[in-house]
Amino acid sequence: MTQTIELVDPTQLLTETNVRREAALTEAFVANIAANGVLVPIVACRTEDAALRVLYGQRRTLAAVQAGLDTVPVYVTATPEEADRLATQVAENEQRQGLTEADRAEAFHQLALLGVPAAQIAKRAGADRTAVEKAIAARTDDTAAAALVAGHTVDQALILAEFADDTEATAMLEDVIADRPDMLDHTAQRLRDERERARQLAAAAAEYEARGLTVVEHVGWSREDEAVGLSYLTDPEGNHPDEDAANAVSLRHHWDGTVQASLGITGWAEQGYTAREPYRSTERQTGPMTEEQKAERKALIANNKAMESATKVRRAWVHDLLARKSAPKGWAQFLAAALTEHHRIAGERDSSLAATLAGCAVENDWNGSAIADYAATHPGRPHVPLLALAFAGFEKNMPKDCWRAPNAALRAYLTQLADWGYQPSDVERIITDDA
Repeated sequence: MTQTIELVDPTQLLTETNVRREAALTEAFVANIAANGVLVPIVACRTEDAALRVLYGQRRTLAAVQAGLDTVPVYVTATPEEADRLATQVAENEQRQGLTEADRAEAFHQLALLGVPAAQIAKRAGADRTAVEKAIAARTDDTAAAALVAGHTVDQALILAEFADDTEATAMLEDVIADRPDMLDHTAQRLRDERERARQLAAAAAEYEARGLTVVEHVGWSREDEAVGLSYLTDPEGNHPDEDAANAVSLRHHWDGTVQASLGITGWAEQGYTAREPYRSTERQTGPMTEEQKAERKALIANNKAMESATKVRRAWVHDLLARKSAPKGWAQFLAAALTEHHRIAGERDSSLAATLAGCAVENDWNGSAIADYAATHPGRPHVPLLALAFAGFEKNMPKDCWRAPNAALRAYLTQLADWGYQPSDVERIITDDA
């Protein structure tokens, strides 16, 4: 068709199906349009019924209507494919006034509904594929979509949607987003881990209750305990009761992430069992813990759990760091220090973990074939396998209670990650801030 510029009544222009959810008109912008008119022509195309549909210039169109202009200049062009139009709108608007997260998610969602794959959307709109996939996921979830409209980012919206069924967790996340947004990933991971621990404990409790056992808080070892472990009880003949005699169980998470069960018996005296006498020593505390000791114990447990969650966030971040197109600044200097000053830790080879961090995970890769293959097939990225091996050494020597006795090697490692953009959690800052 012939491309023309026409003067058109702005109220007659169609602006539906635009990537902008909100026009974001300001008084100054409308006043400028009222005083000077639309200086840059609006781009539109003809519909099948000869109406003009705006392709680019929705804000100018709506401002002209609000300012009461009789006509605006419109550049009339050929009708593009809907997918191409939306993708081009994203790129065009990003070069002018940046789209909001909700705008971008809406555009990607519309493209997805048209059957355009995420990879193609990313290519057409000049966006990252992962960002496109997250935006589409957020737009298609009611809670996340509402969070986007409220001004949250895509990542924030997805996390809020993940915990939408937990009002307490949602309130905590909203507070973190408002006050400490850099801690959102750490907070979300702690909530995930707490939810998973609760799920595992509930499943184990249901299993034992189905067997007729009562879940108790503690199974002890002396006559001072209400429930006593089987190996600490004896019958009149001096025999220990077997597992079939148990009527109680206490459950806790083991260091390896599994649920550990301790079987015992309540009402053991009535059943004819004898329990051990409590051990007394001047070197060990007798009686209940003080409030200060309880607080210390609570802080220790909380910090250990926080460190477990932080490890997952940190390793995911390291994985993404190694996946970047360019090497982190100063990586060679860091590696030199790691393999000299801190060689006892950084040099401890863990090929399987290194492969995971490098994105080429192979289970039980004890001989390091996966990381070796990566080095051979990516000659232009030597920093990836080298850093992955060093990172794996540090990670292997960072147990959940390492915050209790920080050392120079772990401090150097976490400090370097922070210099590269990682946001340490509060418990990790105990290590980095320790002098």
